[in-house]
Amino acid sequence: MLVLGIDSSTQSTKALVVDADSGEVVAEAKASHPDGTEVNPAAWWEAAQSAIGEAVAQAPGRIEAVSVGGQQHGMVALDERGEVVRDALLWNDTRSAPQAAELTERHGAKELASRTGLVPVASFTITKLAWLAQNEPANADRVAQVLLPHDWVGWQLAGRPERTWTDHGDASGTGYYSPTTGEWLPEMLAEAMGGRTPKLPELLAPNAKAAVATLPGIEGATIGVGTGDNMAAALGLGLQPGDVVVSLGTSGAVFVPAEQPSADETGIVAGFCDATGRYLPLVCTLNAARVLSSTAQVLGTDLEGLSRLALQAEPGSGGLSLLPYLEGERTPNLPDATGTLTGLTGANMTPQNLARAAVEGMLCGMADAIDALRDTGAEVRRVLLIGGAARSEAVQAIAPGLFGVDVHIPDPAEYVALGAAKQAAWAHSGADTPPDWPVAGTSHPVGDDTSGTAVRAAYAAARHQVHGI
Repeated sequence: MLVLGIDSSTQSTKALVVDADSGEVVAEAKASHPDGTEVNPAAWWEAAQSAIGEAVAQAPGRIEAVSVGGQQHGMVALDERGEVVRDALLWNDTRSAPQAAELTERHGAKELASRTGLVPVASFTITKLAWLAQNEPANADRVAQVLLPHDWVGWQLAGRPERTWTDHGDASGTGYYSPTTGEWLPEMLAEAMGGRTPKLPELLAPNAKAAVATLPGIEGATIGVGTGDNMAAALGLGLQPGDVVVSLGTSGAVFVPAEQPSADETGIVAGFCDATGRYLPLVCTLNAARVLSSTAQVLGTDLEGLSRLALQAEPGSGGLSLLPYLEGERTPNLPDATGTLTGLTGANMTPQNLARAAVEGMLCGMADAIDALRDTGAEVRRVLLIGGAARSEAVQAIAPGLFGVDVHIPDPAEYVALGAAKQAAWAHSGADTPPDWPVAGTSHPVGDDTSGTAVRAAYAAARHQVHGI
């Protein structure tokens, strides 16, 4: 049996055709999305149709089921006819930082963490809707329904039926959902939108059959409920207790499977649900792989060249520390921050040290995130390093010392799309648990590497010096 997994991410749509019995990818395709922090969702649908059409054309048989993993938090506001009211504000749009602060001041961080699993930052959907109500009231008046990106793409696959749906994983990133009760909090949404009460999608179980596809090429295929991209990646990786994922894509995400919901009033750990009925406490940064690509550009090289330069420098980068807040930052909550390089002298100002400082700075942010998960009681047995930047030899070599645990590098794959495919197979089968597909990779033991202690101390000192935290 063949299933189709879709990853509708910030930058592109990836489509994988997968053998449901073995987990083997038998066809794949990709189509780009436009840049920016606000995008017309029609661009996602155009890319999805292109990628799906290309992948299905390569497939050796009929597609029996499909599911969508999508970028979290994006605000897709629809009117009474189901048309988009305005371009979707994406997770990396920070204009709603003032509204996030207002929500926290009004309710208190402790109460919000207890009710929603989150302390609002500009990434979360509720803050974007509050921004819409305050800054575009005429548009806010037109909003009849609010969807998340994966909801909207899945709804298109089904031919835009009357009902809409979502899963508990992606819902848990909105700010108007309770991970404890598994229900929407419509009163939180209405308050954020100045009394307006748009409809919310139906919450479905992770293995639910949500609808039937009408898109040519996959007509009649079961549509799974879909989920957020981090939840889909966790499902695709088949995480076990103690497995902490560090994902180095456009953003950096660190998450771990958990049996109980978390409520971190510091706001560092987001208390998400996963795509299996469990929980997925997660720490997210706005800056990850782009830190390396931007540094490579400054040094006049590519990512492979940056990696070679970084490995020629000693741990600690000759005293350089890079705070990599190139796009503002979500964790720590510094939406207006910029990047800072500290410790610069005539002696250490070399391409090698700057390259290593970029790698160390990015990974120190991830190491802080791992510590934050530990503080919630999470077991950290090993780190699974995924995402585009995980393919860097320098990242693989430096990460174990900074993380303080063994690092496993799963073979390069589109794990969000694989997780969506696994969910599709699960929905089609009606089984109690998702299929178990093998994940190959290589291990990098931490051994007696203690170099990370001094590097992390210097990074923390730089952060305190510049931002007071």
